[in-house]
Amino acid sequence: MKDLKYIFSYMRPYRRDLMTAVLLVFAECVFEMIIPLLMSDIVDIGVVNHDLGFMLMQGGRMVLCAVLALVMGLMYARFAARAANGFGAELRLAEYKKLQEYDFSNLDRFSTPSLVTRLTTDVTIMQNAVNGGLRPLVRSPVMLFMGIGMAFILDRDLALVFVIAAPLLGAVLGLIVHKVGPLYNRQQRAVDHVNARVQENLTAMRAIKAFVREERESERFDEVNRELADSSVETFRHAVLNLPVFQLIMYTTVICIMWSGGSFILEGSMTVGELTAFLSYVLQVMNSMMMISNVFLMITRSLASAKRIREVLEERPALSEPAEPIKDIASGSVDFEGVSFKYFEKAKKYALSDINLHIPAGSTVGIIGGTGSAKSTLVQLIPRLYDAAEGRVLVGGRDVRDYDIKALRDAVGIVLQKNVLFSGTIRENLLWGNPDASEEELSRVLEISCADEFMDRMQKGLDTDLGQGGVNVSGGQKQRLCIARTLLKKPKILIFDDSTSAVDTATESRIRHALAELKDVTKIIIAQRVSSVIESDMIVIMDDGRIHAVGKHKELLETDEIYREIYESQMKGGDEHGKSI
Repeated sequence: MKDLKYIFSYMRPYRRDLMTAVLLVFAECVFEMIIPLLMSDIVDIGVVNHDLGFMLMQGGRMVLCAVLALVMGLMYARFAARAANGFGAELRLAEYKKLQEYDFSNLDRFSTPSLVTRLTTDVTIMQNAVNGGLRPLVRSPVMLFMGIGMAFILDRDLALVFVIAAPLLGAVLGLIVHKVGPLYNRQQRAVDHVNARVQENLTAMRAIKAFVREERESERFDEVNRELADSSVETFRHAVLNLPVFQLIMYTTVICIMWSGGSFILEGSMTVGELTAFLSYVLQVMNSMMMISNVFLMITRSLASAKRIREVLEERPALSEPAEPIKDIASGSVDFEGVSFKYFEKAKKYALSDINLHIPAGSTVGIIGGTGSAKSTLVQLIPRLYDAAEGRVLVGGRDVRDYDIKALRDAVGIVLQKNVLFSGTIRENLLWGNPDASEEELSRVLEISCADEFMDRMQKGLDTDLGQGGVNVSGGQKQRLCIARTLLKKPKILIFDDSTSAVDTATESRIRHALAELKDVTKIIIAQRVSSVIESDMIVIMDDGRIHAVGKHKELLETDEIYREIYESQMKGGDEHGKSI
């Protein structure tokens, strides 16, 4: 219940709507409770005395109560909908804002499909719990206690039937909730698995079709889909027992009351009108108890979703801001002092081990190495996408942990290995780098990144729509646009994480020479091709999370066997700049 209490704290902006809805439900119950009393008088007074006027007057009062109850119900629906949908919107916004605060290590803890489910399905369950559960949650206790009270007023002896029926109904509800609770958790995990399979298939659709694996992927989807179906069937197989068991107890109670009530009427201790009113209250009480059981089932399901949402909202960002953060980065120099790093605290092996490296401000540094040598991991420590487990990373002579994170990341431009463009136009994507960039600045970065070469072929120029994820441009064009976007930041440190892999050698050479003109910017280039780093001031060779060698091209060619092997394998048949002879 602590999870529900925490989650419902986000209802605060809509408390007035919620309280209004509660009061309207209470008023609706009062009007409905008056109707059986009026009906009792019609039978016992109007019918017995053949008083048509009295029957019409009481009938009119019954109609008025029914109309007022209807109006209260309609008004409740409006306020409840505002409270529920507003609550859902607040939860989604809170989760989304929290996700923006997450660091890479936080995102490593949650899978993407699970986060999508927690933002959508789990929030919808909480929203429906308010929209569909508020009315029975308020109405059921009110109708229950008022009904039992009125029943005891009419006939105390006959009302003792509730003493027997209520514990039976409570025991049944307890058993069902105990069984169904864990099943709802399993069902939500199954939804995560379905979302994971759908996301992976949509992302990799081109690869699936290229390898003609549609049938295999359909089978794999059928597995998770069947898992969700089976868990849902098992969950609701137990949940639906609620209705027939309650109806069995309810109608058995009604039969017993009619049997006993008939005897009381024959004895003269009870009138027909009183028995009719009593039965009305019995049905209202039983229906109230049935609604309470449904509310408990809804709360049980909500508990599972509330726990999952709370996990997202209470996740603490892995990186903390210093008490007095530094906002000015003096220079683009980078130093690694005894740095070691591992992605998970309990991991047995470090991804990076004992890294010591000095990169002067304004220099160009190339980093090469085999797949899995931790090249990308190394540069991700510079803008504090992760924190070093041991040692220090310094930028501008200060520990990166002393800087304001936003200021640090604004000073470091990084073109990630996986290029990402967003839905929208080319201009909108470029302005991510600098929302206030002028047309001249846009033209300049497009020229440096050689993206101006294909801009002329775009129908609407900068206002060309890229489609979802940049599907309307090629891989090389996407990389060049990402480079242009990063250059707009005017960073002091520029990191290229294998970001020209889809660009031809000639275009890459032009980009490299254009970047060389940025004298005050420290450039760190991760590449698979020696030609990408051959003109660097310093080349760093990574091997299994360690620095194997550092030096210039000619020096490494003479002294380092690994570098020589890479160079000879790639440059065979070409000059030292990777061009054909």
